[in-house]
Amino acid sequence: MTGRSALMAAALEARLRAHAPYSHFLVGAALEASDGRVFTGCNVESSSYGLTVCAERTALFKAVSEGARGFVRIAVAADASALTPPCGACRQVLRDHCAELEVILCNPRGESKVYQLSELFPHPFHDQMLS
Repeated sequence: MTGRSALMAAALEARLRAHAPYSHFLVGAALEASDGRVFTGCNVESSSYGLTVCAERTALFKAVSEGARGFVRIAVAADASALTPPCGACRQVLRDHCAELEVILCNPRGESKVYQLSELFPHPFHDQMLS
């Protein structure tokens, strides 16, 4: 299992590859699969802003496309004064693939905080589909 500090370092590095010519808001993510593999992603913006893909979804989609199915934790790194949690869309997509996921928020100043996805997203759409 990858340690939190290594996962945060991977997310911080991934943010440097972000394509953010419009917002200049660099975000990186590192997703740890249950088999120990780590998949990174960065935000990729489009001039049609709704087509932009967040770092968290980039990492998840890379992981799924490589055959990973179970996930342990994700680190999300952003250049912001406040720690930046995943947006609602990312929370939903992460929840669709992993009910229990540790979410580590961090920034380049060394600040971090750990949550469970269920804390950040207590009422996912998926649960409504199952009832």
